[in-house]
Amino acid sequence: MHIRPYEEGDEAQVVALWQECGLTRPWNDPRKDIQRKLVVQRELFLVGVAAGQVVASVMAGYDGHRGWVNYLAVARRHRGQGHASALMRCVEELLVAAGCPKVNLQVRASNSQAIDFCRAIGYVQDEAVSYGKRLIPDV
Repeated sequence: MHIRPYEEGDEAQVVALWQECGLTRPWNDPRKDIQRKLVVQRELFLVGVAAGQVVASVMAGYDGHRGWVNYLAVARRHRGQGHASALMRCVEELLVAAGCPKVNLQVRASNSQAIDFCRAIGYVQDEAVSYGKRLIPDV
């Protein structure tokens, strides 16, 4: 797998990947998330490509205090090959280069596979509760 920055022509494949991985929600338009990301730290939006197809993604950001990771995804048929770990190493290196001292990511409590992966690569559960508020409706 080759890791590179997201390109506009990747949109359909990335959205399909996120849908396959169960990352999309009816109230959250993934195409709008992509467009929003492209105007803020687009260099922290990476894809993994194999045989000309997008098979993995990660979207990160840094607000000057914390880094955040979203949309970490690997196509089912490409799992178990170290692709998620490679993407995380790459995005962590970019965050460190930006001066980011700590990175956070959110995983749905029901996603035991993702929780196990996070633990395996050195992430620990913070003693925090996540709250959200939608400011701009997507639908």
